[in-house]
Amino acid sequence: MSGVATGAALGLGGAMAEAAPPAKKGNAAPAVKPPKPAPPKPNIILYMSDQFRWDFLGANGLNGSTRTPNLDTLAANGKNFNYAVTNQPVCAPARSVMLTGMYATGTGVWHNGLGMNQALPTLATELHKAGYSTNLIGKWHLAPGTEAAGGGVGFVKPEWRGGFADMFEGSNALEHTTHPYEGTIYDGDGKEITYKDEYRVDFITDRAEKFLRQQHDQPFFLFISQLEPHQQNDLDNRIIGPKGSTDRFQNSHVPPDLRNLPGNWQQELPDYYGACEAIDASVGRVRKILDEEKLADNTIFVFLSDHGCHFMTRNQEYKRSVHNASSRIPLLIHGPGFEGTQQIAQMVGIIDIAPTLLEAAGVPAPPTMKGTSLMPLLRDEKARATWPNEHLLQISESMTGRAIRTNDWTYCVAEITGTTNQMAAPIYQEYQLYDQRNDPYEQVNLAGRKEFRKQADELQAKLKKLLVAAGEPEPQIRPARLYP
Repeated sequence: MSGVATGAALGLGGAMAEAAPPAKKGNAAPAVKPPKPAPPKPNIILYMSDQFRWDFLGANGLNGSTRTPNLDTLAANGKNFNYAVTNQPVCAPARSVMLTGMYATGTGVWHNGLGMNQALPTLATELHKAGYSTNLIGKWHLAPGTEAAGGGVGFVKPEWRGGFADMFEGSNALEHTTHPYEGTIYDGDGKEITYKDEYRVDFITDRAEKFLRQQHDQPFFLFISQLEPHQQNDLDNRIIGPKGSTDRFQNSHVPPDLRNLPGNWQQELPDYYGACEAIDASVGRVRKILDEEKLADNTIFVFLSDHGCHFMTRNQEYKRSVHNASSRIPLLIHGPGFEGTQQIAQMVGIIDIAPTLLEAAGVPAPPTMKGTSLMPLLRDEKARATWPNEHLLQISESMTGRAIRTNDWTYCVAEITGTTNQMAAPIYQEYQLYDQRNDPYEQVNLAGRKEFRKQADELQAKLKKLLVAAGEPEPQIRPARLYP
């Protein structure tokens, strides 16, 4: 017999061991399957268009002249939040609310020009801690507005970037360092990046393309922050679309909320249409790049605006009011966790963006965030049925005001002396009341009418609760004495 056992195993001492009986089929030990690898964390692109009205999104079906085929495709394949509002309808405060999930009175940015409290966790800080690269291209607007405070209009120092710790290509106030066809932004080290003879929307998109075509060794969060269709501040506050917009959109649809009111919409609407069309083309280009780079299936894409535009019909500029034109915003989300067409009628706020995206990425939201994740609205019928459908709006600069928005009503109060230089007031007076069911274009202010006293009292009580929950002291609210 050779030294190699054949047909049986050798036992101790080299003795031949008994052959084991064949295993019965029913008693076979199950094979141990290796654990499935964790799914990759989704990339996130947050695409913000500044001052883009919610009804200029073709998918919302309210504007016969709107040409937004790429955004409409995004809406057709993902989630269209039909009743999204901004909780502070002006640029910097709205952005601070979106990134922190807190109200503007808690972020340090209750009006433009202030620096965001850098001790606060943000969407970017939390994603970065979870292994994401955090990147920004375009408008920032959350550093202090003066060089003395470490801010300014251009280069943003690292300590004021709110958690965007990797690529940073932008300006604190893009409208002051760039113009529609030329300008300068700054990289993370302060080096100038200039452009000329190219529309600003396309230049910002160029920079996004350069980023997206790079090799990515970790999940990324990219904030594409466009200025259009916002007006150019140092060119008589004109809205400037791509060349030819004035002629192409000369006789376009006029939204019903504007038609009966004085303002500058007659002059500005054509270029506004052109700028919105350029934004749509940019979104289409970014989405095409995602497809080409094989990133689309694992990228959450969010399109929204910080506020709308009322074309000087409600005050002496473009926003800073509670009206739908100013406070209602488009919100589209598509990607992992947001697959499938869904029209969502529940009211949501820009304050809900950060906790929603953190949950979608599997990252816990910090307790400082007062916004609510919108994920239950996508899959839970009970959550949709019991959704509160009310949001607090804080107004600054045009007035010191507070408002509650519900599906049916807008109720607004204002500081009684008309001051605009304080964060909040101890005493307000009823200022505006709009019936959204019967007057969706807000042509008739019902504040002070006796027949609506019951509704005003109910809304006032709800508003006070929202203010206390936001961290404000409960104010005194005086009734409207006369119908304005």
